[in-house]
Amino acid sequence: MIYTGPTKKALHIAFDAHKDQVDKTGLPYVFHPFHLAEQMPDEISVCVALLHDVIEDTNITFGDLIEQGIPQPAIEALKLLTHDDFVPYMDYVRKIKDSQNSIAIAVKLADLRHNSDLSRLDEIDEKALLRVEKYKAAIEILEH
Repeated sequence: MIYTGPTKKALHIAFDAHKDQVDKTGLPYVFHPFHLAEQMPDEISVCVALLHDVIEDTNITFGDLIEQGIPQPAIEALKLLTHDDFVPYMDYVRKIKDSQNSIAIAVKLADLRHNSDLSRLDEIDEKALLRVEKYKAAIEILEH
């Protein structure tokens, strides 16, 4: 993890935003963005990895992030990564790819790979297998 002023702010925001959430296995959800952030090579991508789900999954807004001092390049990547429920999932993924925003693409690939890791689940059901197939298709779009 890279520790700078912005990444420390992002750590606090991510923790506070996700501290009461759990993932599909009952583990603290905040472990997911922390896992992604550990894979990122620079300050901006660490911020984006930490914050990639806060707009979708909490009441935090882009204005809140800007007010907290999150750098503009991170905000731009986060806007790409925030999925509007009215946009079909693969169209959303294609938009990330077409943006050529290397940070958004890297964070989304890490997100998809982590969410595709079936070893995280206590029980693998048909829904989980279908989700992994969808994520494999999304990875294919982003990588090619």
